[in-house]
Amino acid sequence: MLLRKLNQTTFRPRMDNSESSPPSGPTAHSPAPSGQLSDSPRPSKHREHLSKSPRRRRKGTKSQRRGGDHEQLLWEIERRRLPGQHEHLEPCGSASDTAESSPKRRAHFLHGPYPATHFGPKACILPNPTSVMHIQDPASQRLTWNKPPVNVLVIRKIRDESLVEPFKELCRFLVEEKQMMVYVERRVADDATLLKDEAFGSIRNQLCTFREGYDDISDCIDLIICLGGDGTLLYASSLFQGSVPPVMAFHLGSLGFLTPFKFESYKTEVAKVFEGNAAITLRSRLKVKVVKDMLQREGQQQQQQQDHNGLLPHGLTNSEAGKVTLQLQVLNEVVVDRGPSSYLSNVDLYLDGRLITSVQGDGVIVSTPTGSTAYAAAAGASMIHPNVPAIMVTPICPHSLSFRPIVVPAGVELMITLSPDARNTAWVSFDGRKRQEIQHGDCIKITTSCYPVPSICCHDLVYDWFESLAQCLHWNVRKRQARLADVSDSSDTEN
Repeated sequence: MLLRKLNQTTFRPRMDNSESSPPSGPTAHSPAPSGQLSDSPRPSKHREHLSKSPRRRRKGTKSQRRGGDHEQLLWEIERRRLPGQHEHLEPCGSASDTAESSPKRRAHFLHGPYPATHFGPKACILPNPTSVMHIQDPASQRLTWNKPPVNVLVIRKIRDESLVEPFKELCRFLVEEKQMMVYVERRVADDATLLKDEAFGSIRNQLCTFREGYDDISDCIDLIICLGGDGTLLYASSLFQGSVPPVMAFHLGSLGFLTPFKFESYKTEVAKVFEGNAAITLRSRLKVKVVKDMLQREGQQQQQQQDHNGLLPHGLTNSEAGKVTLQLQVLNEVVVDRGPSSYLSNVDLYLDGRLITSVQGDGVIVSTPTGSTAYAAAAGASMIHPNVPAIMVTPICPHSLSFRPIVVPAGVELMITLSPDARNTAWVSFDGRKRQEIQHGDCIKITTSCYPVPSICCHDLVYDWFESLAQCLHWNVRKRQARLADVSDSSDTEN
């Protein structure tokens, strides 16, 4: 009952000199090291003494005893919150008074309040300093600026002449009215149509240009504005392999599932973003490593056939034997397929070092929740909201009637290798790019990245997602069933 009241209402633990207060030392609001839970010692031996000898407690009412334990538990939970998870709590009286007098507040996390890390008087969760994310209430995900934004990256869909005029309007607005430094890709600035426009020449001369793969702009961009379709947002993600600036995407492409803004009102929308306090969706990405084994492949294939018992393949250990040839962040999905071969693709799927299954078919898709509405949806996977921390594994045309798509927790490490008895090699692509061949002895390691893509919402992250499902994918669209004129059951009608 105590934990149930705690989940319904938030309280501020009393920090007076009463018997239930924690001792002096680090307070509940002392900052913990980044990415770690506070591991300071327990408040005092007094609490443990009370739990060991409940009969020796001072006589009092049941509500008084519960009140002391309640405040102590609140202090413990507040003390062990991750950095940035402290809530703005209001002072209150006892637990029973507040629970009865105040209405239930909305939970501060997507799946309810932050769970207690202590279970009973002795058990608790082991602190995990390698945790990459926590679940947050969608309503609390708001964009704010520590300093006013100055540098804006504008990404335009190339080979589309209809976007030239919107691009010029946006650049003129940012440079002349907002006094921003605008960055564009060099091939966009060198477009023949822009070179012929003399009126745009003064604006074009003020644009900062860069070349993909040659110039690093990751540390100087404050905001990204995309003009086009979903591919522009995928391209923006590929430019930033670490922390990603906020992305504002305007729907000027074909599908537009990830682009919620309309360009007709771009001045108003951009001005709102510059002011801050805009809703954002944190789109998780996958951290991918391609490891090429440098051992002799012939001898290794023979050894793999002998060691194919559910453990890591021979030569591929947790120490990452081999050479990492590619490491990148993926927003949508990693696709492993059979390539040009007519044989079935035969790859092994490992989860945290243990063999889960072998995929025999056209291939397998490992996607983020954002990618669940892309290739994975076409392969029969469920569509998952971007705020759900998960990784999806979807087979492509599996030669099995029982192979269903699965969802695994975010943070686990997946590994894909060729099966020892595979007849052909496999091919892998990342968000549709950087396609390469995977041979025996190679492996692909995939886990959740700690660098999400903060996508700015037009309304809010729940409404925008369902709006995209309805407008772009026509989700659950069918002809409405007609209303019966006679309300009587047709089964009771006499013949």
